[in-house]
Amino acid sequence: MNTRYCRNRKIQILLILMFLLISACTAIGPSTVARDRFDYVNAVSDSWKRQMLLNVVKLRYYDTPVFLEVASIINQYSLEGEVNLGASWLDADGAGGLIGGTGRYADRPTITYAPLTGEKFARNLMTPIPVRAVLHLVQAGYPVEYVFRIIVQSINGVENRFGGQLMQRDADPDFAELLTLMGQIQRSGGLGMRARDADDEKTVVMFFRGAKEAAIEREIESVGRILGIDPDAESFDIVYGSIPSSDREIAIETRSILQILAEMGSRIDISQKDIDEGRTYRSTIDTTDSTGFHELIRIHSAAARPKDAYVAVSYRGQWYWIDDRKVASKRTFAFVMLLFSLTETGDDQRAPIVTVPTN
Repeated sequence: MNTRYCRNRKIQILLILMFLLISACTAIGPSTVARDRFDYVNAVSDSWKRQMLLNVVKLRYYDTPVFLEVASIINQYSLEGEVNLGASWLDADGAGGLIGGTGRYADRPTITYAPLTGEKFARNLMTPIPVRAVLHLVQAGYPVEYVFRIIVQSINGVENRFGGQLMQRDADPDFAELLTLMGQIQRSGGLGMRARDADDEKTVVMFFRGAKEAAIEREIESVGRILGIDPDAESFDIVYGSIPSSDREIAIETRSILQILAEMGSRIDISQKDIDEGRTYRSTIDTTDSTGFHELIRIHSAAARPKDAYVAVSYRGQWYWIDDRKVASKRTFAFVMLLFSLTETGDDQRAPIVTVPTN
């Protein structure tokens, strides 16, 4: 094998190595999409659940709820490489070559948080949920008895239960019957809503459609009796409030997100020691549910960290959690988080933005 062939062969090998090294340092962007997209989704979702549960617990202990929104997520990757290639031939009997490489990798995540304060806090947490939004949920197929138990405080003066200390009260005897009847009418296709223009505003109208089954007709009559509405009316205007102005209106008083969270806080298994020491209040109403329905949510507490939790937080040396095996509690918690999203209105309310430069 001659010297010229060896020299050319070594140059070819060095060029191949240099090409492989440079190729490995390019196009890292596409490979990060799948990892970043799902990792950040899971991280934001889990932190949101824990923040919500923590604020429920804090309200039970008279602590100030604080919400931090993830305003933006920016992650920047940088991968740089440098190759030095050299070759020299000493004499006719041999040749030498030199190749060198350097590389640098950087991952720079930047996460921006925006606290919920001032007007935004009042609008999202303290303003009652619009009646139209409640009825749209029912129109979308959510069970009316489920939606009303969580969001509605009263219908034509018929009161729901409330567990917050300042307004603790059991539900009126007619409340459970009313929701049961409305649920049966809804499932039979006899409950409907529509929007109409009135005084340059959109008004939601509820109507009960007659059915062939005599049982449904009797249920519609029973709803009219409980609400005190005109039995001959075909439709009823829905207004916000506790008392209607006529027998052709249905007045619905909705809760704010803060009231819903306070109600959830009344369903925490609080230690007797904290109650006796005055750290929190004692619930004077039935903590299971006086409406006769299944329990909406149960939040457990213990000193040890739970092993099978849907969501868990630590507060004041105790752990609070929702059992991952309790479907009803998980469903209610997820539904309240959905309601929280529905209250975020306005041009300045945007979902978190993930920006990942890959230069």
